[in-house]
Amino acid sequence: MSKTFKPIDLSRVKTYPLSERKSRVSSSDFAKTWQKGSFFKEFLDSLPDVLAGSYIKTVISSIATAFKNKKTVVFAMGAHVIKVGLNPVVIDLMERGIITAVAMNGAGIIHDSELAMAGQTSEDVASSIGNGSFGMAHEINSFLSDAIHKAGQKSSGLGETIGLAMIEGNLPFLDQSILAAGARLGIPVTVHVAFGTDIIHMHPGFDPNAAGAATHIDFRTFASVIATLEGGIYLNVGSAVILPEVFLKAVTLVRNLGHNLDNFTAVNMDFIRHYRPITNVVNRPTARGGQGFDLTGHHEIMLPLIAAGVIEEIG
Repeated sequence: MSKTFKPIDLSRVKTYPLSERKSRVSSSDFAKTWQKGSFFKEFLDSLPDVLAGSYIKTVISSIATAFKNKKTVVFAMGAHVIKVGLNPVVIDLMERGIITAVAMNGAGIIHDSELAMAGQTSEDVASSIGNGSFGMAHEINSFLSDAIHKAGQKSSGLGETIGLAMIEGNLPFLDQSILAAGARLGIPVTVHVAFGTDIIHMHPGFDPNAAGAATHIDFRTFASVIATLEGGIYLNVGSAVILPEVFLKAVTLVRNLGHNLDNFTAVNMDFIRHYRPITNVVNRPTARGGQGFDLTGHHEIMLPLIAAGVIEEIG
């Protein structure tokens, strides 16, 4: 036997005044219109205090505060940061003492070294993959293979050895290299390699034993940096897998060894949202304290905005 349903009676619905309701957005949070001739700080202040508009201002102030308090600021980066032309911004932040450590994946040393050697990078893969010429430029593979061999001989880290090799070789575009800047400024630039991901792994001169040992030294150096992260900032810019995994392992390692790491700011920046960096950078490591932010947008726009905001705030 089927039931008969009548429209529900709305006459007894309970209401309350709008003034008593908690609202998440107020007109005081809204964007301010731009006035011709205004300054950059006024532009930042004009952003709405809603979602990413609020987040980016908090990230800027957190970095500036960390700098003023002499806390660690780690810039972990995918190679896309280099490919969209941001080396000058990163190097400037290193020279100002704002960035105190850099970490990159294996692709980073390819693009950074190509810039130092030739002033250009980012091979057109679509046009070269078909005939097997992708990744086969001689000079870059020879230079990096020699540097990796030196790292094996000296039992040194990959990033430091490559940066010093650039300086010793007086490469023509040294001023464009993050690795060379790290070696020049005494700022650790660690390199975290996954075998099979980079063009140099295809070449007969590549020494996997030396590369593996050197990148493990860099992991240990990176962990030493993370051990000082309390009160500091960790930025993961454009690495979807490698560096979020490396960071998570470093966090648990330093906590296992008794280092205090309960309160820091973690920031992920990428042009799409990925599960791994949100989980392994923003959420899990800050679960005991601190704060985490996920900023979605193009690096070539977001990073210069944040860098300029920090420079303005620290004066």
